[in-house]
Amino acid sequence: MDEKQFYTEQQETKQLTLVCPTCREENSYPVRWMVRTKRKELPRGAGSEDRAKFAKASSYMVRVDDMVACRNMRCRKRIELTGQTVVLVQTP
Repeated sequence: MDEKQFYTEQQETKQLTLVCPTCREENSYPVRWMVRTKRKELPRGAGSEDRAKFAKASSYMVRVDDMVACRNMRCRKRIELTGQTVVLVQTP
């Protein structure tokens, strides 16, 4: 069974405050994330190995965008988004 069947996927946009390394101007940029939420029940046709994988699975977010463009009209340089690309999401 494919691991993607354990999750429901949806895209979400979050605002991220960044400082342009070239012009040093701070702005808020929209960054797209793929939110994968663990399903409440195991999909049909799952074997014992799939049950073990499903028990260990947890919800998480993956950043879709790798770069954003500076909003300063004179600069317009690309800002590379580095650091954490996956964020684990706690569910109640």
